[in-house]
Amino acid sequence: MLGYVAIGIPCGILCDSIGLGPLEVVMMSVLFYSGAGQFMIPNMWLAGSPLASIILSVSLVNTRQMLYSASFAPQCAGVSKRLAFLFAATVTDESYGVNTACFEEGGWSVDRAFLVNVFSQSSWTLSNVVGVLVGGAIGIPLAIASFAMTSIFICLLVTQKITFENVVAALTAMAGVFACKAIGLTGPAILVGAVVGVVAAMLVGGARRRAKGGGA
Repeated sequence: MLGYVAIGIPCGILCDSIGLGPLEVVMMSVLFYSGAGQFMIPNMWLAGSPLASIILSVSLVNTRQMLYSASFAPQCAGVSKRLAFLFAATVTDESYGVNTACFEEGGWSVDRAFLVNVFSQSSWTLSNVVGVLVGGAIGIPLAIASFAMTSIFICLLVTQKITFENVVAALTAMAGVFACKAIGLTGPAILVGAVVGVVAAMLVGGARRRAKGGGA
């Protein structure tokens, strides 16, 4: 929740810069819960991007949420469909990292994970509203505000376990993003990079397990 304060306020400041008010930001944060997507909207608007381009780019970036939700399918197998739906609908980058670690440690449940999502979303929404309210009063450079989302992804990366597969996933994902942007595919760059990184890690992990099995 504290982490969302650090990125929610800059996002609210960016939203204020394109004329969004507190109510509009609340509606966007509740109905369209996507940190990266909400950062993209004002940035692309300020850059003069067409509305259709903004919608398409943000939609492509947000497809990563399907990967997050799908990875929790085993944990949701024994819970009600309503709880599973609400949990999947409120998963985002930071809460995904927290819940994944807690499920791996054991003793964690979907209802607790859902509460993590709700508290995170509440913190994000309130922080966005604060950002809108103080946006006109504090002269924070928009470039610094735009970097807040990048910084939180860096924090998520460096807190992961250092395993061979994770290193492969991170490096391959970065290479995939850079490659997409180099050829002009800015919108789907994050999605493509994430998928390529996950696939590479799975292939490498499978190959290493087969090699160990053969050696045994």
